[in-house]
This record gives sequence, structure tokens and C-alpha cells, in this order.
Amino acid sequence: MEHITLLLGIVIVTALVFDFTNGFHDTANAMATTISTGALKPKTAVAMSAVLNLVGAFLSVEVAKTISGGIINEDGLKTEVIFAALVGAILWNLLTWLVGLPSSSSHALFGGLIGAAVMSMGWSSIDGGTVVTKILLPAVAAPLVAGIAAMLATRLTYKIGSRTDQKATAKGYRAGQIASAGLVSLAHGTNDAQKTMGIITLALITGGVLDPGANPPMWVIVSAGTAIALGTYLGGWRIIRTMGKGLTELAPQQGFAAQTSAATAILASSHIGFSLSTTQVCSGSVMGAGLGRKGGVVRWSTATRMFVAWGLTLPAAGLVGAGAEFLTKQGTWGVAVTAFLLIAGAATIWALSRRNSIDHTNVTDDDIDADTAAVPAEPAGVVTTAIAAVTPPPAGTVTPAGTVVDPDVKTTLSASSTAPSAEPARPATV
Repeated sequence: MEHITLLLGIVIVTALVFDFTNGFHDTANAMATTISTGALKPKTAVAMSAVLNLVGAFLSVEVAKTISGGIINEDGLKTEVIFAALVGAILWNLLTWLVGLPSSSSHALFGGLIGAAVMSMGWSSIDGGTVVTKILLPAVAAPLVAGIAAMLATRLTYKIGSRTDQKATAKGYRAGQIASAGLVSLAHGTNDAQKTMGIITLALITGGVLDPGANPPMWVIVSAGTAIALGTYLGGWRIIRTMGKGLTELAPQQGFAAQTSAATAILASSHIGFSLSTTQVCSGSVMGAGLGRKGGVVRWSTATRMFVAWGLTLPAAGLVGAGAEFLTKQGTWGVAVTAFLLIAGAATIWALSRRNSIDHTNVTDDDIDADTAAVPAEPAGVVTTAIAAVTPPPAGTVTPAGTVVDPDVKTTLSASSTAPSAEPARPATV
């Protein structure tokens, strides 16, 4: 076996940087609903998620094997192709993080890898069957399955709890949210950390360090798990805000249903080696939970931007990966230029993000400026107005009958009990 070369070392470091961006980009998947409903404080939530992401990285290597030996034909694959693929994935991750859109880090990686491989060796280097069955089909099916499951689970939880004290029920579901959020974090580490393991393993195979078909070495598993955990701990606050408040307003019951449905879908996919997008699964479950509550309304303007980002991820990252590969195959100077462009692009995006900083101190604020790329105000359209007309009034709304109604607390407070009654008219005297 050969020793690790300088270029291979650069690829490994770049892969861990991608893993780091994957961590803070996808923190929202596990913790956005938990933070938005107040079940956990923001810093506590991301710390718990980071630890469980690290643990999840050690549970399976099925997804890593899919990436390292399933999508790309390893024969003739060069190390610089993997470097170019990572450049496309990292820049797309950072760009969508800047605008607060929960796009798929997984599809960014696959897009960059496919684009770079096609530029280097042509379309014959891609295993189309694996791409369709283990990437594209799960990308369509998983969010739908998780969304429908979350919608049904939300309706069930409200039906079961309809005759119980709503304040006590909400406390119980907040505790359940903490457990289900931990399960999502564990599932995220099991699925997403393996993608970087697979990329590093693929690079080691192309560099002659590992034999084709080898499993990820232990040091690869540890480093990938650590990188994604560190990224998770920093918290992708911009995307957490979009997921927690931008799609729909969630009650604890909905948050619990959404997270449980998402975790089930992710763990099942990881077990059979499907490299699905945890972002798409969690977003689908949040929307399903929003629709599952009577009177709940999904903000479709935000959802539409997310759908567009999902559709653009594979081709956009692929184009950047192909462009980076065009440079890297020119030789050493091409690799240096590509590395410089990656660093310059990342620094520019970071500088732009500082103009409207979002962190744990303001991630749950309701006064959101559109320039923060988080939750723009959505005007009431025809659908929203129609739904509002047939749903109960929101908490604290005074009805025409003069009562204050709170749909989450089964009590009504008469307006006359707090306001002084009008003095009766005195009879006229002659």
C-alpha cells in the first residue's frame, strides 16, 4: 500500500470540512422543532445533538459502502475528482445556509461527485441504476412518507389528548420531543456522517491506500463523526429559524409527531443503505405535522423556495464540481486555483452572513427581517383566508360572543369577568 500523498491529504481535510458544514447545515433537522416549541434551550439542544451525532456515526457503515463503491466506477477514478466534487458540495452548502434554506447536503455531495466524474471520465463512470434506486427514488418517497406519517400522528395525538388537560399534555409532549429529537440526532449521525466516511474511503481507494470494496478504517469513522459533531454544536441558526418558524407554527404535540416520524424514516433507510436526505425527510415531517393540526397552515411561500432549492441542488453542485474538475485536471496549478476559489468563496459567504447575524440569542425571535433569509412575512392569500374562515380563532382572540378563547387550554374567560359592567340606567323621575 502506498503512503498518503499531499493531494490525498488535502482531499481528506476537504472532506472533513464538508462534514463540518454538513453538521451545522443540518442541525435544524433534529433540533429546530424542539427549540421553537421551547422544549429545550438553543445551546442545550445543539450540544445534545452533537453528542448523539457522534454516537450515531459508529452504528453502521452501509451508507458509506454505497458511496464508496456504488455510485461511481472506481476504475480510473483520480483523487482530484473527489476534491472537485467536495468543492461543489461545500460551496452549495454554504450558499443555501446563507439564505436560510434547508437544502440537502447529501444531494450536494452526490451532485458534486457526479459532475466531477462526468467531466473526468464521461457518463459511463456513473452507475445509473444505483443513482436512481438509492438516491433519486428515496429523495421523492422519503419526504412524502415522513410527511404523511407526521400528519396522521399529529391528528392521533390531538384526538387522544382531546379530553385531557392541555397544559399537562403539552408538558408531556415537550419531554417526548426531547427524546424524539435525540433519536433524530442519532439517526442523522448514522446516515450523514457515513457519507463523508464513504468519500474518504473512496479517496483512499483511488490513492491505493485501501483495496477496492474495503470498509472505512476506524480513524475515518472517528474523524468523520467528530467533524459532524463539531459542526452540529456550532448550530446552523439560520436554518433552525426557517425550520422552526418559517414553515409552520408548531405545538409540542406536532413537534413530537414530526421528529418521531422523521427518525423512523431515517433509521430505516440507513439500515438498508439508502443515502437519503435527512433535510428533506425532516422538512416533510414538519409540513405534515403542520397540516395535521386542525387550523394549522403551512407557509407555502417558504416551502416553495425549499422545493426549488431541492430541485437545484444536484445540478448546481454538479456544475460547480464539473468546473472544479476542469481546473484540477490541468495539473498542480489547477488544484491550487481551485483551492483558492473555495477558500475565497467560503470567506465571502461568511462575511455576507455577518451583516444579519443569527445565533442562539435571536433564533426564536418573531420579528424577522427578510434580509436575514429566514422567515419572510407571508401575505394572506386565498387559501390561507379560506382556512382561517373555518378554523377556531387563535389563542387570546375575543369572539363576537365576548369570550376569550384559547384552543390549547380548555377554558373560556368571560369578558365581563374582567371588565366592569355598565351601570344600569336609572328610572326617570318626574
